[in-house]
Amino acid sequence: MQALKQFATKLKNDVYTVYLASKNCRTPWYARLLAVVVVAYAFSPIDLIPDFIPILGYLDDLILVPLGLWLVIKLIPTHILAECREQALALKAQGKPKNWLAAGAIVTLWLLLGFLAALWLKHLLKR
Repeated sequence: MQALKQFATKLKNDVYTVYLASKNCRTPWYARLLAVVVVAYAFSPIDLIPDFIPILGYLDDLILVPLGLWLVIKLIPTHILAECREQALALKAQGKPKNWLAAGAIVTLWLLLGFLAALWLKHLLKR
């Protein structure tokens, strides 16, 4: 159980580190782009797969976020990553920022999927 808590703490620190790296102009553009996507999703108050859906609801938090963070961290130069890790410790004490733009995109996606599902059902019922 202690190892799981340490992993969660490291993951949280990595989100802050990647957030800072996405704002650093010395980070390569491709790493910044991926970092923005990963951080926006991690800070979004709404998940792609809602947590109330059994098992699947937590898969995005357990797989997508760590995988995205791992990839971004591999793309960031080590000296920039070290600076951002130090800054992340200070930022972590201030609290988790929210990304309402990413939340809006996810809500729009769910609404679009719901609309398409309703159209599909309407088409099936006409047969």
